[in-house]
Amino acid sequence: MTNERASPPAGPDSAPGSRRPGGRTARTRAAVRDAVLTGLTEHGYPGLSVEYVAERSGVHKTTLYRRWGGLEGLVVDALDLAGEDSWKPPETGSLRDDLRALTRETAASFADPAAAAAPRAFIAAAFQSAKAADALHAFYAERFRRCESVVLRAVERGEIPRSTDAGALVRAATAPLFLRLFVTREPVDEALADQSADGALAAALAGVFTTQPKPQLQPEPQPQL
Repeated sequence: MTNERASPPAGPDSAPGSRRPGGRTARTRAAVRDAVLTGLTEHGYPGLSVEYVAERSGVHKTTLYRRWGGLEGLVVDALDLAGEDSWKPPETGSLRDDLRALTRETAASFADPAAAAAPRAFIAAAFQSAKAADALHAFYAERFRRCESVVLRAVERGEIPRSTDAGALVRAATAPLFLRLFVTREPVDEALADQSADGALAAALAGVFTTQPKPQLQPEPQPQL
């Protein structure tokens, strides 16, 4: 199977999934998305090709080029479609439990090899394609935006300072997990998830994530000799 990357440019009306959101077009888009996910999982981005997606999805290669522009467009649209789900962050009634539930869910989603295969493949693709990287950034930006409600509710309950940066706190809670998963390649578990959440909460309580200017430390005056 060849790894065909060259493709004709997409026309102005050929944005992925831009025609008729329902009916046959929606089914076609879903079939193409599933084929891309399967291909990324089985072969990775370097081994994925338009021919593979065409054969797997049953959509003609000419149609794939016309509507998606080529391999990068297929990967980007698959990730865009994944971001159109109805996922919501936890709502337990306390920031500590919300953060723990969030980090535990993150750890669990990558602990299952079958469930983790597709997101791992998308992240790997982002290192090889600028467009895939942009799509991955948009996907996680939207995920973090949804998670900000966890922090905003905690602010209203008086658990943390009102000027806390919600996005920074949520990123800090999950960052240790992604470091282990994709940089040091160490295992993650529920204990680490709780530790990550508790560390971020402690930092928030200390005012680390507040958006107000921090006081500048003045140097101690030196005694005159």
